Amino acid sequence: MASLPTPNSTASFWHSEPSEFLHGHRTTTELPADADIVIVGSGITGASAARFLTEDERAEGLSIVMLDAREACWGATGRNGGHCQPLLFDSSPDVAAFELRNYHNVKSYIEDNKVTCEWRSLTSCRTFWTRALAKTAAEDVQKLKHDAPALGEVVNLVDDEQELQKLRVNGAVCATMTATAGSLWPYKLIAFILEKVIREGKLNLQTNTPVTKLEPCKDSSGAVLHTNRGTIRGHHIILATNGYTSHLLPEFKDLIVPERGVMTALLPPKRSDRLDHSYGFVGAFGGNPLHDDYLVQRAFSGVSSPRGHLMFGGGYVGKTLNMIGETDDSVLDEGCAKYLRESLLKLLKLGGEADDMKELEATHQWSGIWGTSRDHHPWVGEVPDQPGVWLSGGYSGHGMPNATLCGKAVVEMIIGQTSSKNLQHIQETLVNNGDLPKAYVISKDRIERSRRLDSVEVQDRCGVPGIPFKPQESKLS
Repeated sequence: MASLPTPNSTASFWHSEPSEFLHGHRTTTELPADADIVIVGSGITGASAARFLTEDERAEGLSIVMLDAREACWGATGRNGGHCQPLLFDSSPDVAAFELRNYHNVKSYIEDNKVTCEWRSLTSCRTFWTRALAKTAAEDVQKLKHDAPALGEVVNLVDDEQELQKLRVNGAVCATMTATAGSLWPYKLIAFILEKVIREGKLNLQTNTPVTKLEPCKDSSGAVLHTNRGTIRGHHIILATNGYTSHLLPEFKDLIVPERGVMTALLPPKRSDRLDHSYGFVGAFGGNPLHDDYLVQRAFSGVSSPRGHLMFGGGYVGKTLNMIGETDDSVLDEGCAKYLRESLLKLLKLGGEADDMKELEATHQWSGIWGTSRDHHPWVGEVPDQPGVWLSGGYSGHGMPNATLCGKAVVEMIIGQTSSKNLQHIQETLVNNGDLPKAYVISKDRIERSRRLDSVEVQDRCGVPGIPFKPQESKLS
């Protein structure tokens, strides 16, 4: 079962310029005794739910309180890789289309509101480092082009060695190029959303207010939340708690399992040029293909701290500590960090003075906690047998192209119910309109089916069925 977020944490680069307005923010000095809607968690899911609630005329007049155990956006969203990349060819077409809608929603919100968060539209280069992985990727891309031609147009396979070299890839068997990808400073996007709705007087944010217990109301829907500052009763509770969900919902301890990952901000080689693409590295150095490495690069000019940081995360091959079931992000796995500092020089042709380097210099190295879903899909909807308690989480490290519209879907379920609509009808409408994949909807049947699958721990040990892997640490020496 997950713990509360630790009071202290490793220092994320994305937190190097914290919002003065949000830091230590409590909209009211005292914790309100009750609210129509209480959101627990202030990352992309919680912020998106707050945003869509305050934009919806049907929710006008509802009191909304947001609680976070630490500072605003101090969890996974403030610790991730800075990607917003839909994975189109290794998902079902409805999931792929949903992720693409998320991407466009995030992009348009940033552009429409002129959010200063270093958004960069680009093409993603996802590389595959064994023949078995390359064969599977080629088959998946071909299937996507057959089953969903419009989505298939966005993805192309590159397996020519010279073309891979042009992409600066050093030794992969093949790569996929996806035209709809983005990079950003995620904390700054969430800070903008939260500041906006708070200044408009539509959200009461209470930071450093950990929820220690959720007690369902016996006489109505919703729950009483116990915190270190007293209790608050919400008619509706939205749990945007991701990897920490089972702390408040113990019944989800085997369905959404916390995992600890590692991120770095690395200085590029001197006189190198900025990379044109974002990158993913699947199965590099014999690594578990369930745990790819991922990279975006910041600009050399026109932004704050303009040093062209290589924002590189993953490092599963080098891990020396347990990852699964961990919720302490004050701990850094130095094995992962060392791998990340060293391996990028071998994976890509970075240029400049890279040939003379053995490892890159890190300005920041940090940990983050995500929630891995047992059946590989987020859990979105009302918690069974707990009326008024809603959940959106379990993104399996893939929240940026999912969480925005998952948060919106929960809002639609809540507001629709207050308008006397049947929840099942609302969910069916969301699914039929492409506003939520059917596989994401929480149900008792889904819970039972998921528990017939291997546990997250077993799945992690086994990797992708039919594709062997064995870390080849000697290649890094």
